[in-house]
Amino acid sequence: MRGKTAEEVALQHIIERLGKFKPRQRWWRRWVKRSAVAIILRELNDQIEVLMIKRADREGDPWSGHMAFPGGRMDRGDITGLRTAIRETEEETGIYLEKAGHCIGRLSDIVSRPHSGRQPMVVTPYAFRLHTAVSIEPNHEVAEAVWIPLSFLMDPEERQTMAWGNGKLTLTLPCYFFGKRRIWGMSLKMLDELLGLI
Repeated sequence: MRGKTAEEVALQHIIERLGKFKPRQRWWRRWVKRSAVAIILRELNDQIEVLMIKRADREGDPWSGHMAFPGGRMDRGDITGLRTAIRETEEETGIYLEKAGHCIGRLSDIVSRPHSGRQPMVVTPYAFRLHTAVSIEPNHEVAEAVWIPLSFLMDPEERQTMAWGNGKLTLTLPCYFFGKRRIWGMSLKMLDELLGLI
């Protein structure tokens, strides 16, 4: 029996830490709009990679063109946020997580502004581990899907900053540039919490 590689040990470490982790849950989330996303991890060529999508450009969508995780708004038929993440991932990427992998834990709720209205929206990230190879078939909501090595995200030299403006307000925010793709905002918050467990 062969010994585990450093990457395999690291993934097992993530699973163990997620198992002990107590995510922050917004107790009032049942009374507001809710969404859920899937943070999908896979092992390939002795590396751990995470799947991200670039959302298609759509007029009126505040997250148009952003790098994100597969996911979306909870429907009335979704019993749990986990069901939402699984359903939305299949719709957006063609990956059926209940067959290709399994949930290894969840991260903290994030409060975001919704597409419309003043009521906040709570987004819940769920982490999954793939145990079989998958092919990605993006739907019209997805411009592209890309696997990003965790080693890239863990390299402090890859961490950069960006200027973000809203009216007269300008802020300097953290980000990554993976090629021409910019990772920031809510997605970066989720990644930071995940990487903080390692």
